[in-house]
Amino acid sequence: MWWSSGSRFDIKGNTLGAWIARVVIVAFILIGCLIVFRLVASGASAQDNPIPPSGGAIIMKAALPDPVEAGWKGEKTCEVLQENERVRALRCAFNPGEGHEKHFHAPHFGYILEGGVMEITDASGTREQETPAGTSWWLDGVDWHRALNVGETRTVYVIVEPKRGI
Repeated sequence: MWWSSGSRFDIKGNTLGAWIARVVIVAFILIGCLIVFRLVASGASAQDNPIPPSGGAIIMKAALPDPVEAGWKGEKTCEVLQENERVRALRCAFNPGEGHEKHFHAPHFGYILEGGVMEITDASGTREQETPAGTSWWLDGVDWHRALNVGETRTVYVIVEPKRGI
């Protein structure tokens, strides 16, 4: 058994540190079980989590800035055009040589007003991407990326983030 004499779990032969480690491990297990029990008992799901004012990416919100909070060398690159309880619309502009520091994106629709060439760095690496005016996209969110305008023209985007309840 785990308490048998001479084993590494021998009660009599353990140091105070070993006992403290056991107590901490048991406490974490009990706390984890209580959390799971409360979630199951309350019927909570991922859908029940509140979405922050930015529109999403709850986990990344704590670790990284959203597009408005992020900027470039202390200067803002995105401005809020419209925000209410259902949507937030942003305008982001990047002159040549300017970029956007590491940030996350909630799910959003995007539209390019003025095109150019951006260098995008994310989890898959770094790449140059043409951004033609009039192009639009939908993304279910971006864990993180950073961008740099490596072209010769200013590029401007409009980003629309739906919020919960639409």
